[in-house]
Amino acid sequence: MNPVIDKIESLLKGRALDGYEIFLAASRNLAIEVKEQKVDTFKCSDTVGVSVRVLNSRGMGFSYSTSLDGPDLVNMIDNALISAEIQTPDEFNVLPLPQAYPVIAGLFDKGLEQIGEGEKIERALKLEQLALATDPRIRRVRKASYGESRYQGEIRNSLGIVGSYCDTAVSLSVSAIAEENGDSQMGWDFGFSNFFAGVDPAAIAGSAAAKAAALLGARKIPTMRCPAVLDNHVATEILEVISPAFLAENIQKGKSLLAGRVGEEIFSPMLRIRDDGTLPGGMGTAPFDGEGVPQQNTVLVDRGRLEGFLYDTYRARKAGMISTGNSTRGSCKSPPVMGVSNFFIDNGDTPFAGLLQGIERGILVTTVMGMHTANPISGDFSVGAAGFLIEQGSVTAPVKGIAIAGNIVELLRGVELVGNDLRFFGAVGAPSLRIAALDVSGE
Repeated sequence: MNPVIDKIESLLKGRALDGYEIFLAASRNLAIEVKEQKVDTFKCSDTVGVSVRVLNSRGMGFSYSTSLDGPDLVNMIDNALISAEIQTPDEFNVLPLPQAYPVIAGLFDKGLEQIGEGEKIERALKLEQLALATDPRIRRVRKASYGESRYQGEIRNSLGIVGSYCDTAVSLSVSAIAEENGDSQMGWDFGFSNFFAGVDPAAIAGSAAAKAAALLGARKIPTMRCPAVLDNHVATEILEVISPAFLAENIQKGKSLLAGRVGEEIFSPMLRIRDDGTLPGGMGTAPFDGEGVPQQNTVLVDRGRLEGFLYDTYRARKAGMISTGNSTRGSCKSPPVMGVSNFFIDNGDTPFAGLLQGIERGILVTTVMGMHTANPISGDFSVGAAGFLIEQGSVTAPVKGIAIAGNIVELLRGVELVGNDLRFFGAVGAPSLRIAALDVSGE
């Protein structure tokens, strides 16, 4: 039991309220950036904080403190009670009941703390070296980075929820610049793992360098409507834009294009979309969510059919549903909000080469610029892009200066084949997708 949480709980039990929740978070973060074999940035931070939510007369008050001293904890409780009192009573304000948590292995690297900072700097330097050595056309590395975090989260509420877990995260990323005949192109890649040994610098450096070199000599193409293959990075960016549409908060606020469509075959029957907070190795994996509800595996789209939405406790009670464990916290400084955990399109069974087969003339899209500007409510998008021309089932020439436009729902309805190369970019992931037709603006 955590003595800080014990102390806060003892202070709360002397107050007139209907319920409470205590959340404590502690983290250590390290960020290293190198350039030209010198350390350009070195940032290390340790943070700890605690927050409370109090329920009183159907008002839910919130406050936090980054000080664990007694007077500051009392002040935090006072502020939370005042916050509850001034809120409009809401019958859907409740705290969750305790449930059994899933056992999730592989969240914490016990050896990470024993690895010296010098070795971590060396890993970033090695990443830069490997990128430069991959191809003679790689002339510069814009940035090579190493990042890590150690996190401890604990939660307790008045209804009996008691939960705690620790995790570690390690990441590497590099941006390589290829130059040839006056042309310059950039390639980027990254890797993530809960373990120091789980990230491969050689693979990341080789991929970033290959992406940059492959785009050298890119040319423009005429405007056309054609079959398209979206690589897993682009497919993930598109899925990320539409992810808020699956949150019950947006459904209930009328801000989702999926509202009222449960049971409809909205997308291609090739697609299954899910949110899985228990996924081994996922960036969003944890035994419980931001309010102590067990995280779970929720199928949202099955063979194109919309099966349901994601809920936290408040939105679930409002809809007459149960929480799917999709309450998230950015830190102890803000109350929990709705969000995805590990949100992704299920892997398919078609190798990448198989996605190209049968396309007489089409486009492989490997980069989009400004996908965040797509309208998440209507699904409409128009963004800059780059990639490669597909001719007679093979990738031929790199392409630049194009734009792609359409509607995300229609795009996902047009999926003909799903690749077997599922990859996560953060908490969202997708395999490569073959689209029946896409509007491509060129010359």
